[in-house]
Amino acid sequence: MWSKPHLLNAIADLLILAAAAALLVAGAVWLVRVPSLPVRHVVFTQELPHTPRAELEQVLPAALKGNFFSLDLEEVRGTLQRLPWVRKVELRRVWPAGLEVNIEEHRPVARWGEGRGELVNSFGEVFAATAPADEMAALPLLYGPSGTAPEVLKRYGEFVGSFRVLGQKPVQVTLSPRLAWQAKLENGMVVEMGREQPKSPVALRLQRFIGAYPETVGRRPVRPSVVDLRYPNGFAMRVAGEGKGK
Repeated sequence: MWSKPHLLNAIADLLILAAAAALLVAGAVWLVRVPSLPVRHVVFTQELPHTPRAELEQVLPAALKGNFFSLDLEEVRGTLQRLPWVRKVELRRVWPAGLEVNIEEHRPVARWGEGRGELVNSFGEVFAATAPADEMAALPLLYGPSGTAPEVLKRYGEFVGSFRVLGQKPVQVTLSPRLAWQAKLENGMVVEMGREQPKSPVALRLQRFIGAYPETVGRRPVRPSVVDLRYPNGFAMRVAGEGKGK
């Protein structure tokens, strides 16, 4: 073997590589375990209107375990995402002792159900949180079977566009367990639209009603309390204390 320089050189190179790898591993272990590199600064990149700073400071310390390198970002992310108003969290280490936190809060667009403290965000996701009474009161109220919030929110947006021509806006939209639609307007009038029908879809019945509104509902001295669109060729109106009329 000693007479084969190329073999000796190869063995020497392998030994050098092994030693370098061992040093790298030892260095990595030291960096992970060294107590002198704690995360000292946590920076939030934006204002959080619904998540108090005190609430963040209460839950963060327990999740900030280890040092700059060993900090478990997934644990920190999970801890923050359990807060009521937090929808999404992005984290970034900032050398030598910082952590940058970008939090996306839920943006509430409607209340969901009644008495359960649930809201619907702009993605149609239901979440449980509390907000000031005036903010809650300004949100429309949506009802529907479990799992239907995205569909109900989408239909609410369509109803807003449809009723705008009448100078009205839905304040409540309901999808019943039998999948029948109902909308309550700002003026208190309830519009029963029923279920989707292949030959007479909800959108068609609603547009027919809106087109006829000026010459029917608009001419009545008393506004109907309920309008029923569940007819194939017309609709019914009911005033409180009166019977139905076409």
